[in-house]
Amino acid sequence: MKYIIGILLVVTAFGNIGDIAKVNSLKKKAKEAYTNGEYQVALQHYQFLVDSMNVVDDNIKLNMANAYYQLKDTTNAINNYSDLLASNNKAVRSVANQQTGIIKNKQKKYEEALDHFKEALKADPTNEDARYNYELLKKVLKEKEEQQKNQDQNDKDKNQDKDKENKDNKDQQNKDQQKQDQNKEDQEKQNEEQQKQDQEGQEDKDKQDEQQKKEEEKKEGEEKDKEQQKPEDAENKDQEKPTDQEPSLSEKLKDMKISEEKAKMILEAMKNNEIQYIQQNKRKPTKKKDPDKPDW
Repeated sequence: MKYIIGILLVVTAFGNIGDIAKVNSLKKKAKEAYTNGEYQVALQHYQFLVDSMNVVDDNIKLNMANAYYQLKDTTNAINNYSDLLASNNKAVRSVANQQTGIIKNKQKKYEEALDHFKEALKADPTNEDARYNYELLKKVLKEKEEQQKNQDQNDKDKNQDKDKENKDNKDQQNKDQQKQDQNKEDQEKQNEEQQKQDQEGQEDKDKQDEQQKKEEEKKEGEEKDKEQQKPEDAENKDQEKPTDQEPSLSEKLKDMKISEEKAKMILEAMKNNEIQYIQQNKRKPTKKKDPDKPDW
């Protein structure tokens, strides 16, 4: 930082000429060292003035805090700036707030930094460095706020979309589960129906097999009986006469109570009558055939 607070020469009633000269010499050396970038040398002169010579001057302490800041000793810098935030010297108070705001901004404590830049402008409205830092940080914070707002809205939309997607997925899972349950139930019913049909078919088959077995057993029994009856039929055929055979002539004559001799006489007489009848028919004259009449 190139902003150097001018060191005022304060002559105290209690100081002697030698001390005043030494103080002024050290202040001059510290200023030259700071201007040349020899911040450690400048810091040593400032510390000697404050600690050894007991010089009470807000400008010296501000320059010492600036030296710490240039040496990147943030802890000692912020401690010395903090002692000056309520200084009666408005210029010193403005710079102390400005430098504190810069350190807070680097620490990403943006709201605190903005407040310190604002206090720096209140203490000294002509502090253009503080004004620039205030306006820039305010703009950055507003952009960040808009970005955060948009991000929050995007996150909200994403969460809503995700919730909707999860709900849709859950609904689809429920539908799929219901469909699976229904398919499972239908399959179980189909299996039960098929099992019932198979059982009925098996029962019918068992009945048919049993009926067929009975018929085969019956047939085998009948064939066995036929085989057993064949020898008996052959034997009975040899021993018994046919029931439909006609009785003999002697049996018929016996039934008519006529002897064979008498039967012969009757036959002889019937034969003679037949011969006589034939002879008589031969002696009768035959009429002439009428050509006009048919043969019949």
